[in-house]
Amino acid sequence: MPVTLPTLPARKTLRPVQAAQQLPPLKSPRVLGQLRERLRFLHYSPRTEEVYVYWVKAFIRFHGLRHPAELGGAEVEAFLTHLADDRSVAPSTHSQALSALLFFYGKVLGQQLPWLQEIGHPRRQRRLPVVLTVDEVRQVLRMMAGEHQLLAQLLYGCGLRITEALQLRVKDVDFGQRALIVREGKGAKDRVVMLPQSLVPALRDQLGQARAIWASDVEAGTAGVAMPHALDRKYPRMGSSWPWFWVFPQDHHSTDPASGVVRRHHLYDQTFQRAFKRAVQATGLAKPATPHTLRHCFATHLLQSGTDIRTVQELLGHADVATTMIYTHVLKMGGGAVRSPLDALAQEG
Repeated sequence: MPVTLPTLPARKTLRPVQAAQQLPPLKSPRVLGQLRERLRFLHYSPRTEEVYVYWVKAFIRFHGLRHPAELGGAEVEAFLTHLADDRSVAPSTHSQALSALLFFYGKVLGQQLPWLQEIGHPRRQRRLPVVLTVDEVRQVLRMMAGEHQLLAQLLYGCGLRITEALQLRVKDVDFGQRALIVREGKGAKDRVVMLPQSLVPALRDQLGQARAIWASDVEAGTAGVAMPHALDRKYPRMGSSWPWFWVFPQDHHSTDPASGVVRRHHLYDQTFQRAFKRAVQATGLAKPATPHTLRHCFATHLLQSGTDIRTVQELLGHADVATTMIYTHVLKMGGGAVRSPLDALAQEG
């Protein structure tokens, strides 16, 4: 059921945030529409927009569809307590919900209230990532086929995030330099990663299949693919050009939720995740591996082979080497090659 709320007049007790005064006025009459409008103006990713809208909508429904301007710190705290105590969400999920509400009150409602500064983020415990051995990775990859196998190989062979692999365009593949250009990864940063020589034949075959789909779209006069930063308005024909086409296109057209245009989207991440889950189950592995596990394996196996941590940091696109350091802890699994005294006792016996 959609949330429809009346627009309330500004209250004298609320002071607009100084930063919010520099933002353009909102046009949408509904609070969730205003949230989307502000997120898009500040160039937040579509996934962040989806998550923030979800949590603000959940917050509004938790308080009986009351307008957020009528609610304050006590109501936000009650909602966060509900998430922690009743729903037992993880600290990362708890922090995500809080970030959504702080953005909403600060950037959309433009409120400067003491409780906004007093609410602290929950303490997050750094967990060791799940890492497969080289042989276990080989087993999982063998259980996959076609474009799903190639995607998994790219995640492991290049250290890509799943969205980075799915959003690859033809122009981002450089066979001559044996490189892949990752555009606007996490933090809107570009980076260059190696293209494994062993994947060149399969990747060329994939591009051949993608080109056949692109040619059929051109012949049918469809709308092409989505373009970043309104490039389709500046260069109307670029979205239908081959260099900008997806390396992994979907087999059908779908409606773009942002523009309402029916066009060719890239492969859905849920489709690949299900295929990967089936492959892990088929191997009989007890480890809770996900597609992101392949990125962890990429980093860990590089460090095990002697690659320096700064190089791994750049390949992963981490802003801080401290984030990459988590994989050095993985290398210490098994006691860091220290021999257990129980083994010595067993030998003496």
